[in-house]
Amino acid sequence: MPPLSAFLPTAFDPRRPVALIAGQGLYPALVAQSIRRAGVPLKLIAFDEETPPDLIASFPEADRRTLLVGQLGKMLKALHDFGAGYALMAGQITPRRLFKGLHPDLKATKILLSLKRRNAGTIFGAIAHEIEALGVTLLDARAFLDDQLARPGCMTGKTFPIDRDYLDHGIHIARESARLDIGQGCVVRKGTVLAVEAFEGTDEMLRRAGTFKTDDALFVKTVKARQDFRFDVPCFGLRTLEAMREAKLTAAALEAGKVIILDQPAVLQQARAWGIHLLGFT
Repeated sequence: MPPLSAFLPTAFDPRRPVALIAGQGLYPALVAQSIRRAGVPLKLIAFDEETPPDLIASFPEADRRTLLVGQLGKMLKALHDFGAGYALMAGQITPRRLFKGLHPDLKATKILLSLKRRNAGTIFGAIAHEIEALGVTLLDARAFLDDQLARPGCMTGKTFPIDRDYLDHGIHIARESARLDIGQGCVVRKGTVLAVEAFEGTDEMLRRAGTFKTDDALFVKTVKARQDFRFDVPCFGLRTLEAMREAKLTAAALEAGKVIILDQPAVLQQARAWGIHLLGFT
């Protein structure tokens, strides 16, 4: 029998429940579909005004909990009550909620006060520590989505329109930006940096880049050299493709095996229709 996913731990027990900690968008829904298809017991921890309502409704009441963002103590209790052996974080939480609109309980407040730097990596890293302290294994967020990862080479055709030197420059800038914990993407054009992703997120960066001349421009999405794949895994989907189209960007390079292309067949089909070239690089 083939493995359920290359990103699961070797000792993964498919009889033990996986608790899906679900944020926004299509990502958690795809994960839920794949886990159900694999026959693994599945529970849901959802967030008010973040998790898609249709995903919440797809779970029986006994198999789901809905929390306010910041209620860490309640989340840990839910994991315990579910008897979860594993947890998987999928889907973004609105970035501003990490600073404004947060409803931290006592457990979360204690963690936030202990952090000298507050960003997605430090906050979710601290949450991951609390989850695993319960004896719950936090899974690689690519688990069960092996077929959705960017693949090496041009995924939308035989050729990629950006010269190798300019591609290498874009990859270098994106990796340096990720190393400095600024963001995981950038837009470059013929050796010039047009925009670097920061707190505003990918789509807003693309719109900002679109205010410049964008012929022969390239969007690059990567990960940190020491990326913790349990959280903050970069994704590329139809919404980002639409943002590229609005910005008149026609080329993107995504790190193969590390960037998730959400609903990959639909994204590649739409990219071809719009004349947008997608490359997987290593």
